[in-house]
Amino acid sequence: MIEQDTIKLLRECDAGVKMGIKSISEVIDRVESSDFRKILTDNKLEHEKLEAEIQKELIRFEDAGKDPNFMAKSMSWMKTNVMLGLNDSDKTIADLITDGCNMGVKSLNEYLNDYKAAEEFAKDITKRLINLEERLTVDIRDYL
Repeated sequence: MIEQDTIKLLRECDAGVKMGIKSISEVIDRVESSDFRKILTDNKLEHEKLEAEIQKELIRFEDAGKDPNFMAKSMSWMKTNVMLGLNDSDKTIADLITDGCNMGVKSLNEYLNDYKAAEEFAKDITKRLINLEERLTVDIRDYL
């Protein structure tokens, strides 16, 4: 049970961190403020470091990981493009990123509750990803 919960939690973190990287990548070139762009660039790099750590652990368990849900990716892409098509501004981008982070934090906390038997290192990775998402929402509040 411990190993299965650990793998399942790592898979969800894998999907979540990939979604975060993809979401930032989709909007970063449209950001006007250099300070806002730097916040997103730095956060994306932190996501990528965490992704490498997650991949290392998944390889140790001989698991391929998990891509974000196709419907979630599609809906995110559609919402992003529609909202930016209507109002291509840093405020809109901050709003989109904040919504995505909040959804990620909610989901990751649910997975922590679902996979209570996971090993502590996997729970720690999950909590660091949650912290990364929460910190980003705080860092970009000035752009809302």
